Amino acid sequence: MSAKQQHNNILLAVFGFMAVVAIVALIGYFTLDRPADDIQGELEVSEYRVSSKVPGRILEIRVKEGDFVRVGDTLAIIDAPEVRAKRTQAQSVEQAASAMSEMAQRGARRQQVQGAYQLWQQAKAGVEVAKKSYDRVQRLYDEGVMTAQKRDEAFAQYKALEAQEKAAKSQYDLAVEGARAEEKAAAAAKVNQARGAVSEVDSYIRETVQVATMEGEVSNIYPKVGELVGTGSPIMTIAMMDDMWGTFNVREDQLNGLKIGDELTAFCPAFNKDIQLKVYYIKDQGSFAVWKATKATGQYDLKTFEVKARPTQKLESLRPGMSLILKR
Repeated sequence: MSAKQQHNNILLAVFGFMAVVAIVALIGYFTLDRPADDIQGELEVSEYRVSSKVPGRILEIRVKEGDFVRVGDTLAIIDAPEVRAKRTQAQSVEQAASAMSEMAQRGARRQQVQGAYQLWQQAKAGVEVAKKSYDRVQRLYDEGVMTAQKRDEAFAQYKALEAQEKAAKSQYDLAVEGARAEEKAAAAAKVNQARGAVSEVDSYIRETVQVATMEGEVSNIYPKVGELVGTGSPIMTIAMMDDMWGTFNVREDQLNGLKIGDELTAFCPAFNKDIQLKVYYIKDQGSFAVWKATKATGQYDLKTFEVKARPTQKLESLRPGMSLILKR
């Protein structure tokens, strides 16, 4: 082999090696290189738990997981016989208090008033007779026929009967007037107290029928029909699909001046398309959150911030739990 052929072979080998290196570099660039600023988050949604103020047994569940409910829709019915018994007791107390109040307002019965009036008239007649007897005794005393002792006895009898007449008049007035104002007020207050107890029990009875207070989707149902639930025990969870947002954990060196009100573009793998988000919440996650220590290199520690952003347009197909890839 000549020197020229050897030289050409060496050149071919060098060019071949350089070509292989270039190809490997290109493959590594397109396959191994990952954007350092890609941040992954997920969609979340507001939820509220349906629970009852009274304990009881689940009598009926009228929805299924995945159902969409509107305000006022019946969700579950609870059997609570103890509450119904309490209502009967409260109603009985209210009826008794109402009867006592009505009696206080009406005052004495007609026969009692009539009897007091007759006693007063009898006392008045006795006073008239005693007055006439005293006047006759006084004239005889003035004529010197009657002793002072007899005159004093007649006067005392007259005054005693006069006092009895006044007492009889007071009893008659009392019968006509009826109970005192304070007694009437106390009786009326007892009625209001009893009505309040009935209203309280009625509110507990309404709690045996659980209705949706906000529209949304039934995400979880916890008890089964026939199971007992305690006071405040969750029966089901309703997801309010209109209140959805994306949550991202962003290291502070990746914030790049991000602030509330900024709009972001996030890629949603579930739909293979980008969606627009608007930031409404930024807060550090504290010392317990993921952070990056860099003090060993002479720099500083990097904390993680929770960033929340809502979609700027309503998308019916978005579901909580879907991934979002934020590109900065």
